[in-house]
Amino acid sequence: MLWSAAANSSLFTLHSSLVTAQSFSLETKSDTLHLLVLTTDSTESRWRLPYPVYQFCTGDVDGNGSTDALVGVEKTTRYYPYGRRLFIFKNYKGHVRPLWMGSKLGGELKDFRFTDGRVRSLEATANGLYAVAEYEWSGFGLRFVRFITEKPTDLQTAEKAFE
Repeated sequence: MLWSAAANSSLFTLHSSLVTAQSFSLETKSDTLHLLVLTTDSTESRWRLPYPVYQFCTGDVDGNGSTDALVGVEKTTRYYPYGRRLFIFKNYKGHVRPLWMGSKLGGELKDFRFTDGRVRSLEATANGLYAVAEYEWSGFGLRFVRFITEKPTDLQTAEKAFE
């Protein structure tokens, strides 16, 4: 499911034979401040994201039957300059908690989406070309599965493969 930053997603999850509704949404306070909001039947939890956000979508990343939030932020890390990162959050007992806060996938992350149980990424290569790759959850973090593009290619071809 792909959603805009103003959208939200809903899912009914089964916990101890009780059905609970949960919804992730993203509130924009300013260009560089967003709040990831988890709303359940009985709670509301917020996670402060003090970064520009370029992408927001939801899906069951870790395969546990509960919807997770995938948020694309722009920030620096200790080892990599300013760039696009992928953060994944989960519902832990009614609270927003990080599942994975990645600093890098394969190449320079340009965009991502969640499809068919996998994270699909559009990445720039070191030589100025582009690749589309798929990753899946692997216990702690994302594991590379395959390239959608046969080899690094121009942006237009990569964007078609990314769709």
